[in-house]
Amino acid sequence: MNKSTAVLLLTSALGLTACTETPRTPEPANVTILGLNDFHGNLAPTSFTKADGTKISAGGIEAIAAEVSDARKANPNTIFVGGGDLIGASPISSGLLRDEPAVYALNGMGMKVSALGNHEFDQGLDELFRMQNGGCASNDTTKACQYDTTYTGATFKWIGANVEYNATSGKTGKPFAPYIIQDINGIRIAFVGAVTKSTPGIVSPDGVKALTFTDEAAAVNKYIPEIKKQKPDAIIMLIHEGGEIVRLDKDGKPINQDVNYSTVGCKVLDEKSPIVDIAKRVDPAVSAIISGHSHQGYNCLVPDPTGKDRIVIQGDFYGHLLQRLDLTVDKANHKVMTVAAANLVVNYDERKANGTRDAAMTAIITKADAKVAAIKNVQVATLGDAQIQRGVSNARNTESPLGDVIADALVYTTKNQGTQIGLMNPGGIRADLPDTTQIKPGNVVNFGDVFAVHPFGNTTTVVSLTGQQIKDLLEQQWSGANAAAVKLLQVSEGFKYKYTLGNADGQRVNIADITLNGTPISATATYRVATNNFLAAGGDNFTVFKAATNVVQLPGLSDTDVLSQYLKAFGPSLKNVVKGRITKL
Repeated sequence: MNKSTAVLLLTSALGLTACTETPRTPEPANVTILGLNDFHGNLAPTSFTKADGTKISAGGIEAIAAEVSDARKANPNTIFVGGGDLIGASPISSGLLRDEPAVYALNGMGMKVSALGNHEFDQGLDELFRMQNGGCASNDTTKACQYDTTYTGATFKWIGANVEYNATSGKTGKPFAPYIIQDINGIRIAFVGAVTKSTPGIVSPDGVKALTFTDEAAAVNKYIPEIKKQKPDAIIMLIHEGGEIVRLDKDGKPINQDVNYSTVGCKVLDEKSPIVDIAKRVDPAVSAIISGHSHQGYNCLVPDPTGKDRIVIQGDFYGHLLQRLDLTVDKANHKVMTVAAANLVVNYDERKANGTRDAAMTAIITKADAKVAAIKNVQVATLGDAQIQRGVSNARNTESPLGDVIADALVYTTKNQGTQIGLMNPGGIRADLPDTTQIKPGNVVNFGDVFAVHPFGNTTTVVSLTGQQIKDLLEQQWSGANAAAVKLLQVSEGFKYKYTLGNADGQRVNIADITLNGTPISATATYRVATNNFLAAGGDNFTVFKAATNVVQLPGLSDTDVLSQYLKAFGPSLKNVVKGRITKL
């Protein structure tokens, strides 16, 4: 392992054979598991801050592949796996080509299996089947098979024990395998997968209408006896659900500032984090849990149902880190002897400098870039600053400079609909404008930069909401399914409110503290609100939108159109500053 590695080593007496069998002479063997989570089709590197504060370019398929190759050279018993969201919400070089370049890159790296992520379902179940199996029968033929006219699909398998067909689908069986057992040089490792059960609330409902997403731990536990009968040497869980490192105490004061992706054996995962509850309930036969979804870097310990510490690890996002598990297993007795865990920094700058990037991956990214260059490189505008950011550490629970800009853009581009308020979900803002690695002379931004911010292809909707509905909508930022992962809506100029986080659900915002152009809103008055079609349909658990009236859909006005038009009109005046529209009391 390299010098940036922090290693956590656990010993285990976990036996996977039946307890009545006579123990055999131990046959130790070493296996390395490398995990990639929340890659989101990022073929190129993006900016990353190392634990020592150094800013580098990290990730990118050329560097990830080289890291995997080096691991295989050091230990031929190396398996490359995924933690979900490998595709979806991707930059233009992959996203405009339906993520086929990303799949081919992962194929080329020898990925074997991945948990499903919620973003795998962005384009619906049928399209996900196409991404798995190949072919060109897509719901968007303008993007499908444009990279390769005979797209052949993923050579790795997406798995999900908790994804089932529902009663209304008319189908039986499971759409995806719950687990896969990989044999590498006689070592048999079982991978059991799950995706966040919140998926229906954070993707387009039509895309998953045939599916049910059940409790993650219960679903995995259901298959453990079946897996154990096949006598694997270890069981590893791949799950697209994650947690947050606790960084604030109950009074909002910073704590745990020294805890990061390189911290060994962290025990400060927020107890409210879904992954903590899941890990505490998953069968002890699972030796370690590779996680994703929350875009965090951590190498932590969470007690299993017996109270014994178990590794739960996540590798940031966009390929900045690779999760690494080094297992010593007893092949004769089918048990895990030790597990070591580390997060490896995928330092693109270092590999570029020493000439160790993967040439096959260079060919993929070169071809993908050439396919989209005519669109990607179109200049949109210049900014008043070199970059407008989406928030410190990409946090989704605070107001951000870019969030302010996007909310303003929604109002500006829909003013003919009488729009008074713009609302944007933070999860729909996928990159800084531009990413640090893409900053250009003269503060220029091109369409590729805009696409990286808005890769979903969402369109714009304008609705009418009463003042009371707006108040109820704001309350949903911290309640229900959003309680464990706050989603602070980004709001437009002239709209302000205050909230008290310590108050109970439904009481964090006083309607008297919600103002429009300096005047408190009225509970009974009606206001015109612009947002994207995902939110307007109740996405991200903002179900109040479903009760809106006078709904006007603008399918010809995409999210990239909205931002591009606003940047063209006001770009030089836009700065990387938070406007202070949202006040935490």
